[in-house]
Amino acid sequence: WNPYVPGNRRDQGFHQVCLEPLFILTYHTAELIPFLGETFTSNDTLDEWTLTLRDGVKWQDGVAFTADDVVFTIQTLIDNAPDLGDSAAMKQWVKSVEKVDDLTVKFTLNEPNPRFQLDYFAVKIWGSINIMPKHIWEGQDPLTFKNFDLAAGLPMCTGAYKLASTSPTEVTWKRDDNWWGVAAGYKLPEPETIIWTWAGPPETRAALMANGQLDSLMDITLGALQALQTQNPNVITWFAEPPFAWVPDPCSRTLEFNGGREPWNDPEMRWAINYLIDRNKIVEIAYENTTLASRHFFPAYPPLDALVDNAIAAGAWNLDQLWTVDPAKAAEIIESKGYTKNANGYYEKDGKELTMDITTHEAFIEKQRIAQVLVEDFQAAGINASTRNEAGSTWGDNLANGEFEVQMGWQTCGSVNEPWASMNTLNAGWLQPEGTRADFDQFRWQGPKAEEFGKLTDEIGTLPLGDPKIQELFNQAMTIYMEELPVIPITQAKKIIPFDTTYWTGWPTFDNQYIHPPTWWQQFPVILQNLTATGAQ
Repeated sequence: WNPYVPGNRRDQGFHQVCLEPLFILTYHTAELIPFLGETFTSNDTLDEWTLTLRDGVKWQDGVAFTADDVVFTIQTLIDNAPDLGDSAAMKQWVKSVEKVDDLTVKFTLNEPNPRFQLDYFAVKIWGSINIMPKHIWEGQDPLTFKNFDLAAGLPMCTGAYKLASTSPTEVTWKRDDNWWGVAAGYKLPEPETIIWTWAGPPETRAALMANGQLDSLMDITLGALQALQTQNPNVITWFAEPPFAWVPDPCSRTLEFNGGREPWNDPEMRWAINYLIDRNKIVEIAYENTTLASRHFFPAYPPLDALVDNAIAAGAWNLDQLWTVDPAKAAEIIESKGYTKNANGYYEKDGKELTMDITTHEAFIEKQRIAQVLVEDFQAAGINASTRNEAGSTWGDNLANGEFEVQMGWQTCGSVNEPWASMNTLNAGWLQPEGTRADFDQFRWQGPKAEEFGKLTDEIGTLPLGDPKIQELFNQAMTIYMEELPVIPITQAKKIIPFDTTYWTGWPTFDNQYIHPPTWWQQFPVILQNLTATGAQ
């Protein structure tokens, strides 16, 4: 229950109903909803930011939430970089953090950052930096502190729910009727108990919802949804008609190589793999036509699509080459590297077969199905490819430490309305040796071209949002990306997120788009404010 160490599972209710964010980004309006924070403003040079906190916020033990907690948290992250989550970023950006008064904090940055609030202190994708209670964490080792003692009220949060019980498959939260939000004008959430449960594969989860035992599911297949709605007509999704799914989710799906391991550290070998990928086949088989093939590693939102359209027009992004399926070209590249096929039909060099180990996160059937299609096509081309699932914490640790060969993932996630955040996931300026935790460039992309891409990314990061120079730098960076192809865009992400309206109404949909629908993200408090009990028993 330490939200700052690797391997934690904040999305089992911890950061949805217990921890609370400072701000929440709304996708449909691009506005920032104030939550624990009220305002976060910069000076003209973008190197000093002032945070004003909401008055009246309290921790669940009644202690006031103040600037002391914010300063303590940020300084703790800086002092323990890079071992704690977001600590490397705070050390990179924050020169000093100081309390102005109980509700005001001043951040002085090492260099200008127009995205400081958006990237770190607003729920843009999944979560954000969470503030720790100084009176609980002071004197503790943040690397080893468990933050778990139900009798003592730990984990201590500001949220409307307290942890009641936990098991390997279920986490239960009970409402705190003394939640500060009521006095501030929020509605006390109606659910008295919220349970996050691991219920198995999509078919099992759908069966439970069909029987009225689950109110929300993380993601299921189209077939499972159709069977579910036949049995339970009260189940709704983002769209009432095809594609049903919330698409695009901001984390596009990419095939990600470890750039420190042969032979996939060779850009030409990565391009050989690209020529074997039939994205339309993946959309049809793995997604049942509920998503789109990816043109790029960004989510297909208008501001990012516009940048890519201009890059294509400028010749910096060759979509035809990226989307070409050409096994003969792949074979030509592989054989030019000295590989020949053995008696088993697999490529071999110096007595060693050409293999590929693709790892996937056990919780995401979508990525597993993509990997299965890829393995079939790679095998047919003479690559002895295989895929396997890893437990979520193992998968995350192996990614951060560079201890993988190839993975079917979503780790270029970050951008929503500007390109820097996703580009920074490929920034070789963050490069760490395999076995050492990295916050970014977890793919270990390296070499002169990777370094140049990183420098261009850094320059974009200093510019205000919408600056015309971003397009020029973006085109230069994407020219390098197309040459190197450190990760291969596969599909836009989709999530079929069913909600059962038998017991609760007010779930977000396209027609009721007050917030986006993932219940595993930290914008969930907004959903809770909109849920109303139907009275059904």
